[in-house]
Amino acid sequence: MSENLIVPTMAEMLAQGKQPEVLFWVGCAGSFDDRAKKITKAFVRILNRANVPFAVLGTEESCTGDPAKRAGNEFLFQMQAMMNIEVLNAYEAKKIVTACPHCFNTLKNEYPELGGQYEVVHHTEFLKSLLDDGRLTIEGGQFKGKRITFHDPCYLGRANKIYEAPRDLIAKLDSELVEMKRSRANGLCCGAGGAQMFKDAEPGNKEVNVLRTEDALETTPEIIATGCPFCNTMMTDGIKNKEKEGEVKVMDIAELIANAQDL
Repeated sequence: MSENLIVPTMAEMLAQGKQPEVLFWVGCAGSFDDRAKKITKAFVRILNRANVPFAVLGTEESCTGDPAKRAGNEFLFQMQAMMNIEVLNAYEAKKIVTACPHCFNTLKNEYPELGGQYEVVHHTEFLKSLLDDGRLTIEGGQFKGKRITFHDPCYLGRANKIYEAPRDLIAKLDSELVEMKRSRANGLCCGAGGAQMFKDAEPGNKEVNVLRTEDALETTPEIIATGCPFCNTMMTDGIKNKEKEGEVKVMDIAELIANAQDL
């Protein structure tokens, strides 16, 4: 797999007097977590293939403040948000795409009241628009007929009512979408929401991610698809807990599309 990715920064674009079509907000997980970096790269490969003029903030991007806010530190959240809004507004950012539903929800719903007004889309919505507009084509290829179940990230599904885009993309792979009993508006959290990702589990007799992985395994999938780096981690850990690593893969929607494209 070639790693000659073209990833311009907003600063470089500005120096050339250009404005990208979309700003790719990478997020903390997509920048620093080794597993999530693969999702970032897969998404960039798709953007490159579709000739989308995009840019990232690079070192000017800071955490959106979602974990601070969910953990109850409103003051830290506002400080982080104000810094990002200052940078985004200086670059006159209009449209932002991100592969993290937490960043998506925060930028879309919590930045406006602090002076950050942007069109924010989740990467599954953006990928669907590329396909709908004919800028990207996919053949099912290696995923034809594969049983894939989709885990709805809370901040994508229940918080922002985006259920169709990821499923439409799975359908385009000619694979068999198998739904869990708890899906869409009745979906169950992977166990990482509300800043739980960064702390030990609450007392109880079962980890939430194991419970959710059991939901997924009931569908006897070959692949559990997610649209969130945190969900990916939690479901992957659940698969390890169930000792199913050899049988079931956990993949982000962007990775499915990139692999179907052989990018």
